[in-house]
Amino acid sequence: MQLKVLVTGKNRKVANDICEHLEADRGYVTIKCDPNKTALFDIMISELPKVVIICLGDESSVTVQAYNVMKSALRQGNITTIVVTDNEDEKMFIKYTELERVIFLSRPISLFALYEKLSEIEKTIENTKDNNLAAFREYVNEDAGKPRRKQILVVDDDSEQLMHIKEQLEEFYDVTCVKSGEAAFRYLAKKRADLILLDYLMPIINGPEVLRSIQDTSGWEDIPVVFLTGMTEKNKVLKTLAELKPQGYIVKPAKKSELVAKIIDILG
Repeated sequence: MQLKVLVTGKNRKVANDICEHLEADRGYVTIKCDPNKTALFDIMISELPKVVIICLGDESSVTVQAYNVMKSALRQGNITTIVVTDNEDEKMFIKYTELERVIFLSRPISLFALYEKLSEIEKTIENTKDNNLAAFREYVNEDAGKPRRKQILVVDDDSEQLMHIKEQLEEFYDVTCVKSGEAAFRYLAKKRADLILLDYLMPIINGPEVLRSIQDTSGWEDIPVVFLTGMTEKNKVLKTLAELKPQGYIVKPAKKSELVAKIIDILG
């Protein structure tokens, strides 16, 4: 199979070497990404890699914490994270990371060891596919009896806003972030959202157009929608409220208390 591998980190030389070897020797799809919060956040929701390789180099508390933005995606996507490091950077990483599970690979790296681990990941993915085809499959619902967390879909073309809202809400809700109306439609075609926080101004398809499509689509029309808007758009939003009748609006940047209060007011 052809693994999709995201390679990032401050040690650009090691990252570039790994990409070249994975493409030439193994035929993997490799994606390089700058090690900053915005870039990592965007690439995780757009590319959905199966493996993330972080190449550490002269790290600080700030640079290590930038990788924490991947935490939710790594947990939900069953993604393997490999951290290429020396002893000093490993200590710094352990001290400041919020990632739940990683595999450390010492630098200078052994390509043989790396390829062996990637082959193991490939086999696991293939076995999972085979198991899914079995006639009988056991399912244990560990969440039975527990209240289901509400699903919040946030649609905004601004990555900083998406990260800000996700950090505010993920303590209480399952939060999915997308950057366009088209991505929101793809999500809703597969999964249910209990509430949508929708940016009013977006390129290509703006917020009101997205809301009209949601209201006109069978199965989506009852999903509550709240606009996210800047102060300059407030009067336009009020007109849209009268016409399309969403469940309200919140002025950006929104406070955590305002967001949670609005959601509770709508969903209980």
